[in-house]
Amino acid sequence: MYLNYYKLRKEPFNITPDPDMLFLSPSHKEALAAVIYGVRQRKGFVSIVGEVGVGKTTILRSCLGKIDKEKIRTIYLFNPKISFTTLVKMIYESIAAKPISDDLFEMVNRLHLLLIEEYKAGRNVVLIIDEVQNMPVETLENLRMLSNLETSTDKLIQIIFSGQPEFEEKLNTHSLRQLKQRIALRVYIKPFTRNESLDYIAHRLAKTAENGGELFNRGALNLIVANAGGIPRVINILCDNCLITAFGRQEKQVSSAIAREVLADFDMGNRSGGGFVRNIAAAACILVLCAVGGYLAYTGSLSDASPVVPVSQSATAQVEEARFAPVQAGSVATAVRQAEPTRVEGARDENATVSRVVKKGDTLAGLVKNTYGYADHRLMKQVLQRNPGIANVNVIREGERIIFPSRDK
Repeated sequence: MYLNYYKLRKEPFNITPDPDMLFLSPSHKEALAAVIYGVRQRKGFVSIVGEVGVGKTTILRSCLGKIDKEKIRTIYLFNPKISFTTLVKMIYESIAAKPISDDLFEMVNRLHLLLIEEYKAGRNVVLIIDEVQNMPVETLENLRMLSNLETSTDKLIQIIFSGQPEFEEKLNTHSLRQLKQRIALRVYIKPFTRNESLDYIAHRLAKTAENGGELFNRGALNLIVANAGGIPRVINILCDNCLITAFGRQEKQVSSAIAREVLADFDMGNRSGGGFVRNIAAAACILVLCAVGGYLAYTGSLSDASPVVPVSQSATAQVEEARFAPVQAGSVATAVRQAEPTRVEGARDENATVSRVVKKGDTLAGLVKNTYGYADHRLMKQVLQRNPGIANVNVIREGERIIFPSRDK
């Protein structure tokens, strides 16, 4: 959306775990080293714990991108809510084998023999369990059986736990004390310090900007860092929304005023109650909805036979309930200074000021400005709410009818 305007090669603050954008604070370096060492030295269990959004998955993806796929077989478990039997069958599949019996004892015994064959062939088997705090206790209890699959010197399977602090709470329970004792390496990823947060933003911009220009003034950076709590995902969300808002106003740099507006949209004036932290997942979901909607709208525009798939009414309602409507509205602010508004012709609607059929070259921001005399993210929000079929404000299709609600509604 704003890449060309700011001369960026790619989005600098995407919330997806991109190994190419990896920034290593001392805490992240320790976690990365623990994973690499644990796998290479066949240590068995390794635990990586940290708060939501601190970069655990990015660390794991970075490791996966560097491994020798000929020598390491990797099983990446995204959804750990499975039984131990299902987990063992997944390990069988990873080494291209099938259990000859449904009896768990027999499956584990034969798996031991198969892993010895992998070991003799110079291959290592690595099981990565993401969001491990969600794994059933019974499955976790049985995992210790896999630690018994070993030679006289090495473990035959390496298991990497990645989870939130709740996983540590589970390990402290009496039923999991044996599993806890078997964890050879444990690392806790800490949130960034203030200086690390500033370095993180500079690192991301240096990786993506063509001219290395300063896109944030010092005041804006201070506000973002002070409110992000050292969480990389939060920094990404705030910086991305700041750039979108600045682009909408056609400003070359994010100012303190823009940063304050974005923070207000995220209801971050008072974080003492922890409301923002609890709502981060909702914000991420909204950004994902916008991205999916944008992709569908884009692919739909490639062919007249491919319709734009709108964001559902229920999704819009969930956005409102999460109190993150300003994210959608503020994020899509594309108002630019234009000529004086002209009178808009169109069919009246009982709940709307006017409706208009989109013509070639029209933009939503331009239509909003021509209709109301100005455009800001709150007006854009009202128009989006009245037109749920608009999945991406940057892709309105010729011939589509847009309804513009009354401002007092």
